Amino acid sequence: MKQPFVPQNLPLASIDWVRFISLIGQANAEIARYDGILRGINNPGILLSPLTTREAVLSSKIEGAQASLEEVLQYEASPDVKIKKYDDIQEIINYRKAMRFAVQWMNKKPITLNLIKQMHAILLDSVRGKDKACGNFRTTQNYIAKAGDPIEKAAYIPPAPDKVMHALYNFEKYFHHDEKDRLVQLAVLHAQFEIIHPFLDGNGRIGRLLIPLFLFEKSVLNSPMFYISEYLEDNRAEYYVRLRAISDENKWNDWIEFFLKAVIEQAKTNSAKAKAILALYNTKKIRITELTHSRYAIKILDTIFTRPIFNSADFIKTSNIPRASALRLLAQLKKGTVIETVKPGGPRRAEVFAFTKLLRIVG
Repeated sequence: MKQPFVPQNLPLASIDWVRFISLIGQANAEIARYDGILRGINNPGILLSPLTTREAVLSSKIEGAQASLEEVLQYEASPDVKIKKYDDIQEIINYRKAMRFAVQWMNKKPITLNLIKQMHAILLDSVRGKDKACGNFRTTQNYIAKAGDPIEKAAYIPPAPDKVMHALYNFEKYFHHDEKDRLVQLAVLHAQFEIIHPFLDGNGRIGRLLIPLFLFEKSVLNSPMFYISEYLEDNRAEYYVRLRAISDENKWNDWIEFFLKAVIEQAKTNSAKAKAILALYNTKKIRITELTHSRYAIKILDTIFTRPIFNSADFIKTSNIPRASALRLLAQLKKGTVIETVKPGGPRRAEVFAFTKLLRIVG
């Protein structure tokens, strides 16, 4: 049987910096371009809100959740309607809540192990894994294997419980270390967190949540909005193979190369989507103003970008537009094909609309 893995202390002495000169340059250049786009958006939290939800969807999908972006948004627009994927959707909503909590924390304090525990408590609140020491680092042995297999058949056994806190303290210290390159440092941190596997459940999602938070804390990005789960989901097999090769064969450099390539490709994708969303925002600002001739044009715009699937009651509440005006404006938007009906209203049910042009960009 495999023995619990003993992780190396950080920083690593074995990084082949010469090997990564080109990749480090490309990755930092693409991240800088993406950050430039973020800085050009007055309120990225509004415009990129659907991308944040999609990140939650994809990161949760890597761990087995099957709900789509549209299903999450439709549930939020009609939470009283029974849906088969309710549990998956709650996991995704919790992921988003954990991110929001972390950003609020970081307005006052740096990232710490206590923050990570609180994020974990939010992530697993009332969902799958809630009974697995929710919000606490593990004090028992865990392992990675096929569902139902005993530890004797484990593909990987993380550090023994009495080694976990030492590894985490070292992880936290390295998190705030000044490494030669931030993106290489992030690659090492992400892998080390998965190697330690400090929780009984939710390690992958917490590890991926820490990626944009690290970039934000280190001022690599002006906003904590780097969505890497799309690349990791598309390359899931290699993602796991590269991580496993660290513990099996000490192949840290191969992992770092994979991660830097992931950053390069995902930064390009994120930049393209952010630019497309910004262009759509500017186009619709003109269109909605011409269509409605309303002083509420910007409120309308911000509301449908924040929640591209919504019901009429939510629109009134979120936009803070008086009810009669809001209903008249929704009718104008629908007639002008800015939005479309996805669920008709009824005596006890509000009509549900979709801003499909934004959904197509988000993917």
